[in-house]
Amino acid sequence: MPLTCGLVGLPNAGKSTLFRAITAAHAEIAPYPFTTIAPNVGVVRIADPRLEAIAAITHPQRIVPATLELVDIAGLVRNAHKGEGLGNQFLARIREVDALVHVVRCFAGDVAHVEGGVDPRRDIGIVETELLLADLAAVERARAQVAPRARTGDREARQQEAGLAQLEAHLAGGRPARSWVPAGGSEAGAADERRRLLTARPVLYLANLDEHEPAGGPCLETVAAYAATSGAPALGLCAKLEMELAELPEEEAAPFLAALGIAERGLPRLVRACEALLGLRTFFSIVSGEVRAWPVPAGTRAPAAAGRIHSDMERGFIRAEVIGVRDLVACGSIAAARERGLVRLEGRDYEIQDGDVITFRFAT
Repeated sequence: MPLTCGLVGLPNAGKSTLFRAITAAHAEIAPYPFTTIAPNVGVVRIADPRLEAIAAITHPQRIVPATLELVDIAGLVRNAHKGEGLGNQFLARIREVDALVHVVRCFAGDVAHVEGGVDPRRDIGIVETELLLADLAAVERARAQVAPRARTGDREARQQEAGLAQLEAHLAGGRPARSWVPAGGSEAGAADERRRLLTARPVLYLANLDEHEPAGGPCLETVAAYAATSGAPALGLCAKLEMELAELPEEEAAPFLAALGIAERGLPRLVRACEALLGLRTFFSIVSGEVRAWPVPAGTRAPAAAGRIHSDMERGFIRAEVIGVRDLVACGSIAAARERGLVRLEGRDYEIQDGDVITFRFAT
């Protein structure tokens, strides 16, 4: 399954416009809140010149790029954690994604702002407060459930409650779960709960810029400065402009971008930012007339990577035959690479590196 990034933010921040532009889907767009009730899901192909380079020397019947799934989640409002604006439904959808793209409104125009005017720092604060309060309530419930067993002296329950108490205090201090550093060996007691929390997911702050200032400005600087305080990345693009560009042929879009002083469209920049946010490494497979790119999280070991292709390959994993994509392209073929001793054998503990070309050997 593709890894997923959820688009979150206040209503009318431009999430659906951005979604439509970058996925070529047709999310409903209107100048009033809660246009998006059921989440829109789009799959974006990730362009990778290495895939084309491999295909140029292997001549496959099919070339299958890696993909990234984008989920357009309806806007959150104040008291969403209490169910305002269907908040409970929307918060639950966030729990299903791997990372968050927090879309922050930086444009004026005729579209009404639910808070009355553009203020990126305030808007970020509203959404993050709702996520924190939802997480805090979840941890409080989990702690209440384990407390009776902890009072009986159950060692595992006491450890779990201690971890949840630390996590609860961290969230109550206005800090996201992703920044929690457990103390006193308490991580094991709260690790499962933390993974389920909304603020445990990595976040990218995306400033949705005004079409009259598509290269950025003070609003983007404010968003970037806020992101920097938590070590998160920030990116600026104009969703309305991206939607217009999506309807133009590439030969017309390029000079239009140049006239605006923009070096590159927003889609490839956003995809790269999401890849970095998720900590992805891409390996390639060459089998059955197909060259395919497979994104996996950093630290993925060879058997788990084989399982991305097929579960039988993970269960019956024997070894991985690995060569770097640069070495393969330089040699011109797998056979030539073998002759030069560039194809190496790796076992179960091997961690996948970005750009590996791998053939998995497994028992059925």
